[in-house]
Amino acid sequence: MAGRLQPFGPKGVPSGIAKSPVDGPVRVTTVGLDIDEQGDPRHHGGPEKALHHYPRDHYAGWRQELAGQGGNVAPLDQPGAFGENLSTVGVTEADVCVGDRYRLGTALLEVSQARQPCWKLNHRFGFAGMSRAVQGSGRTGWYYRVIEEGEIAAGDRLELVNRPYPQWTLQRLLHVLYVDRLNYAALAEMAELPCLAESWRKLARQRVASQVVEDMEKRLAGG
Repeated sequence: MAGRLQPFGPKGVPSGIAKSPVDGPVRVTTVGLDIDEQGDPRHHGGPEKALHHYPRDHYAGWRQELAGQGGNVAPLDQPGAFGENLSTVGVTEADVCVGDRYRLGTALLEVSQARQPCWKLNHRFGFAGMSRAVQGSGRTGWYYRVIEEGEIAAGDRLELVNRPYPQWTLQRLLHVLYVDRLNYAALAEMAELPCLAESWRKLARQRVASQVVEDMEKRLAGG
């Protein structure tokens, strides 16, 4: 999936969150799909967030929950609803680990971090609590860095080729980040994971040093 910049939200900020399926092979570089765009390069895209993966497995649950909240379920009619580039069935945050390497097409990808949902999801789905719901559910999706550039296409099989940290599933990572938030032993271990994005390792170090959980309000609700 890929998207072009469009005005988004009440302030019309440029965003590429609305992504659509792409036919045929697409070039993948160290900063993502060569036909994809991001409106906020400080927080989206780049080498540590080159590709976003969101499991199609989660869509049915979100459809039910959003309908109950009066939200907009229309984006769920096709893959790309969460701004993801990759969508699969049969693998979730419980199955994927930090540092996993996957062959997809001719590209080699490495799991760098889970997603930290932001306020844009609230507008995307017409539900002011959507970013918090995604964070609280652990159904966040995840990002890859690109180890070897190449081409990918819809229907390519995602093949695990290496798993250096099987004890660090994304489910566990998210539990430490959002539930057991001042588990200093886990945070210290997290800070030493060489495959984890540096921004997450820094966050872990700061929590250990300050013994305080950082403010997430601006990210979740917008400024």
